Amino acid sequence: MKRIELPFTSQDVANIRFAISPLGEVVASVRVVKDPDAHPLLKPWVHEVRRRLADVDWRLLSALVPVPTVTIAGFTCTPPSTSMPDLELELATMRGAAGRVRSDLEDARATHIRELYDDPDKGLERLAGEVSAYWEAAMAPYWPRIRSLLEGEVLYRARLLAEGGAQRMLADLDEAITWQDGRLSVRHRHASGTRSLRGLGLLLVPSVFVWPRVFSVTTPPYQPTVRYPARGIATLWERQAADVPEALAAILGRTRARLLAELDQPASTQALATRLDLSEAGTSQHLTALRRAGLCTAHRTGRYVLYARTDVAESLVNGAP
Repeated sequence: MKRIELPFTSQDVANIRFAISPLGEVVASVRVVKDPDAHPLLKPWVHEVRRRLADVDWRLLSALVPVPTVTIAGFTCTPPSTSMPDLELELATMRGAAGRVRSDLEDARATHIRELYDDPDKGLERLAGEVSAYWEAAMAPYWPRIRSLLEGEVLYRARLLAEGGAQRMLADLDEAITWQDGRLSVRHRHASGTRSLRGLGLLLVPSVFVWPRVFSVTTPPYQPTVRYPARGIATLWERQAADVPEALAAILGRTRARLLAELDQPASTQALATRLDLSEAGTSQHLTALRRAGLCTAHRTGRYVLYARTDVAESLVNGAP
């Protein structure tokens, strides 16, 4: 197995930062949808979203993420400029990358994607539309849970940095990454050699959907970046019997509290009614009330409507004694 070596100067150490990337998760998840057998921990998610994606046109996005994945054109997931950008900010950055599209496609050996190569501005506009549609179908209902896991990873790394410095924080990022004598070594399937961080430091982007791989960006003009699997992915899609916080049930009523507890994963009205032995009409009324109160959201994709807990509801369910 080959390795990329990243030697750190004192300036590079000072410029280490973390970010979460919604667009990066979209791009990485395309690999999972196209080859679920290579990502067994993520199969529950694939099983749920594949039907909904049947109603979405994401052909251009799919063409940009080949399987097996050797390299991906840089403009598809530019390293985020802020620590927690939303999808719209990252799409705006992508739309502004028209001047790099052809060179990035050439570097990725993807010049056959003529819609982008021949007319980058028009191609990027179509790509942004496909990403938005894909996001609504496959990512948005799950994003609060995914973001919570990624934010937890960043906080964990920040604590290690505070306790033991960069060496402690970088030492156990992933089994494919090692830190020794001021150098970060990243195991790579197709590239090797030493890459300068150019005084820009390193951007670390924890991810759910890159698992079990580690991806790196080391070529200009992008900031050197390593995307690595966050801790806890193995439990992200596990379903357990939902506990109903008694304090929450006393305020909302037991049925609505049970519905919120069941929405640890996005679910349809029919699925929730079946689980809780309720009528679909009654379940729909309760969900409408919870949505109006800002405790759940509804995501329509083609024939499907999925409900998901909001951040406020996550705090209520997980924080209630």
